[in-house]
Amino acid sequence: MALNPAKFATLDGGVQQLHIYNTTDVFATCYGSGYFNDITNRLKQWDMILVVAKTGSAPAIEANILIVTSATGAAVVTTFVAMST
Repeated sequence: MALNPAKFATLDGGVQQLHIYNTTDVFATCYGSGYFNDITNRLKQWDMILVVAKTGSAPAIEANILIVTSATGAAVVTTFVAMST
């Protein structure tokens, strides 16, 4: 699947921002290199993204925190998993 920018929100506008993203994609898809490329202008290095992935007809819910390792001016947005449930 692809990123749905309408499901992406910024919770705090500090130096490092905190974002939340709700999706029906599996979490492994979300932390793949380039997944957040469509919103690179909304991300900065070291921002955190709380990803809530709800998959399946009886949703299995997984919440994880990603740290943005490159974004502004980058050709590809990259992240790493900071916390996983």
